[in-house]
Amino acid sequence: MNIDLHQSWKNPLKAELEKPYFKALMTFVKQEYETHTCFPKASNIFNAFNHCTFNDVKVVIIGQDPYHDIGQANGLSFSVNDTVKQPPSLVNIFKELEQDLGITHPKSGNLMPWANQGVLLLNATLTVRAHQAGSHQKKGWEQFTDEIIKTISDHKSNVVFLLWGGFAKKKKKLIDTTKHFVLESGHPSPLSANRGYWFGNKHFSTTNSLLQQVGDEIIDWKLE
Repeated sequence: MNIDLHQSWKNPLKAELEKPYFKALMTFVKQEYETHTCFPKASNIFNAFNHCTFNDVKVVIIGQDPYHDIGQANGLSFSVNDTVKQPPSLVNIFKELEQDLGITHPKSGNLMPWANQGVLLLNATLTVRAHQAGSHQKKGWEQFTDEIIKTISDHKSNVVFLLWGGFAKKKKKLIDTTKHFVLESGHPSPLSANRGYWFGNKHFSTTNSLLQQVGDEIIDWKLE
């Protein structure tokens, strides 16, 4: 399977891309896409890395699985394509953004403008079979994306990691907290948000304050 991964990532991940588990993963993914409807479309599997180069990473937002309904997933965690109805978690992200920074709820749920500014929107699993949540878990993707987090932690400094929910918080052990920033909160899903674990975390304004402290450009969180 063609690995459409930006060159800036291929160098630090060179050893990982050659490992037997990753080659087996690519064989599995190729077969799945040939025999089933899978998301995101094949050309978008590595979208998160192609819109946020290794050198540009300033913020990492960790998700779990791509959306598994038709037309939703575009290769960026929590993001959907322009004309797609915004899923509940994304709606709550935008509600917190409005509370935190006064940014009006955008019409599009496409988070590409964030990625283009250095926000790595990383799902732990990069593919999924249509209408079957978690169907590509434990096939090798998690090992690969854990290595990405460790590589960022090892080779960069002053990156802001946003860990939303229990799954993402488990990734904290991969991050050197002596040279990076870690912000934690509940997940933006209604189940967590409605119980008071999401709203009011102010992660968007806090991220920009931290970036300013280390002399980095802040993220323009507006999408329109």
